[in-house]
Amino acid sequence: MTNTPTAAPVSPAGAADPSRWLRVHHPRASAAARLVCFPHAGGTANAFTALSAALPEDVELLAVQYPGRQDRRGEPCAQDLSELASGVAQALAGYDDRPLFLLGHSMGALVAFETARLLEERGTVARLFVSAARPPAQDWQEPDLSLVGDEELTAGLRRLGGIPEPLLADPEIAAEILRLLRADHRALLRHRCAPDTRVAAPVTVLLASADPKNSLEQMADWARHTVGGHEVAALSGGHFSLLERPGESAPPLTRRIREDLARPAAAASGAAAASAAPDAEPLADLVRELMMEGLAGRTPRLSTDLTALEAAAGEVMAPEAFAYVSGTAGSGATGRANRTAFDRRQLLPRMLRGTRRTDTSVTLFGQRLPAPVLLAPLAAQQVAHPEGESATARAAAATGVPMVVSTFASRTLEEVAGAAGDHPRWFQLYLPSDRAVGESLVRRAEASGYGAIVVTVDATHLGFRPAELDSGYSPFLRGTGIANFTGDPAFRAGLPADADATQAVLRWAQISTDPTLTWEDLAWLRGLTRLPLLVKGVLHPDDARLALEHGADGVVVSTHGGRQLDGGVSSLDALPAVRAAVGPDVPVLMDSGVRTGSDVVKALALGADAVLYGRPYVYGLGLDGQRGVEHVLRCLLTDLGLALALTGCASLADVGPHLLANGDRR
Repeated sequence: MTNTPTAAPVSPAGAADPSRWLRVHHPRASAAARLVCFPHAGGTANAFTALSAALPEDVELLAVQYPGRQDRRGEPCAQDLSELASGVAQALAGYDDRPLFLLGHSMGALVAFETARLLEERGTVARLFVSAARPPAQDWQEPDLSLVGDEELTAGLRRLGGIPEPLLADPEIAAEILRLLRADHRALLRHRCAPDTRVAAPVTVLLASADPKNSLEQMADWARHTVGGHEVAALSGGHFSLLERPGESAPPLTRRIREDLARPAAAASGAAAASAAPDAEPLADLVRELMMEGLAGRTPRLSTDLTALEAAAGEVMAPEAFAYVSGTAGSGATGRANRTAFDRRQLLPRMLRGTRRTDTSVTLFGQRLPAPVLLAPLAAQQVAHPEGESATARAAAATGVPMVVSTFASRTLEEVAGAAGDHPRWFQLYLPSDRAVGESLVRRAEASGYGAIVVTVDATHLGFRPAELDSGYSPFLRGTGIANFTGDPAFRAGLPADADATQAVLRWAQISTDPTLTWEDLAWLRGLTRLPLLVKGVLHPDDARLALEHGADGVVVSTHGGRQLDGGVSSLDALPAVRAAVGPDVPVLMDSGVRTGSDVVKALALGADAVLYGRPYVYGLGLDGQRGVEHVLRCLLTDLGLALALTGCASLADVGPHLLANGDRR
């Protein structure tokens, strides 16, 4: 693309002439891994020079040089992407002495994907990174550039960025750029990929926050093209962020590469331990994994003490965002009571019960879930991490925990559903005063595959929350947490055609909740949908009975995390009376104050069928995005399984009041 000198070709012994295809900018003979980088349409191996320099000494970058450019200008450009993938795969034949990580940018992501498929038989691809690229089976909606004039195409390149202005201003260089771009686009337009085409390697999607060509929703289908797992890593900047901001791009790449390199050693150690103890309990996999990592001198990125995450998140989250997530009502008495209720009760374990294996699964509304845990509906999660609820949904799917998505999410319910894939999820509803908007939200949830509606009834008035008030901070008034409204046709119908963001926020503030709600409104909602309907925010047994009388299928005992009424009863203390009021067959869930696996067992012992798990996962989100949420949930589920085993319970059916010490069963 440019007239800058190319890096030296590389040619390891035994390779089939790789020097035509591969360039090394910064040789690192002692590197533990190699990162093979595939350029965008019109790009060259030089595109990765800065990224190569930014990588640490234990990662060597090999840049792919496509035919038809720079020192390969005398060769014809490739006719299709499979031709490029075949050439690179052959060139990499001599590079199986160290793990290979493939990274493709834009069109290069498709070439990297096809190359990974070809290399699978050799088992040399540790991970595939894809940057600024839609999934391979998706219509990229690219125009035929042979029909686009030079001026229009050059203007488009300027808008997209990535090419320095002096190069575009040079007629000779600009002509060469356009020639290569058109040739590569012809190959791109010919590319076809079936929706069920998959690679074995895990896939990390690198998505820039201001990329005008790609969105998080479009990236979701990358999960369908791998059996090795899928994640999204956020970058700042535009379409060419990977290349223009190497100082920001290198750390997430390096971190993931090093983590993947560590896994084989841990797996080998784990296999040895398993052979020594063939009856080892699967529920302790996380414990063994971390112990093996410790032998190699590595410790977890986040604490496994789930009660310590709040303080850790407070160190990294913006102060006003942390205040919003962690704050409680008034003096905080209800929040403290929620924790005190758990601490006051003690488990009374039984010994020698033969609980080699424990079954944590539970059935709710005809659906079997792997554990009695769902993610509570926490609003505006983008205040904790740029990907917000989308990252949480992917983590929930990866760990098997259903997510309850808030009406006040910072991503639309459709976007979250896309991130969750086929994994179960529920929708939490704040019933708006505009019933047309409420009905529209329910219809959208039905259409997007949500399995239940959880209507919250304890927040028709906003609680007095000093942490938020002292900072003067509301994410909603700043436009975060109202995506389900601004993206709703019924909501938009109530706005002027030329409404701006301020008008949308004001309308949201007017109709988002309804202080005039009565039980008759629940009956109206019951008539609106056939989905299971739960009422969240019940503490009094009479309210639990009224909820059932007006159409609810279940209840959630909740203090709203202590964020509403100061000085109220704790959820755990209210739970036994609610269970007694509704009988043994009605699903009863609870939230507020749950932190550990033992807490879950205590809630089940007092009558809950499952718990909604809240703040800790958002702290994990703030600390490490999707991986942080996954870490929190893996810790919780491991702790839960061990707590069952250590109390002598083989399954949830064995849990009951008898597990609690005398005086703690009320």
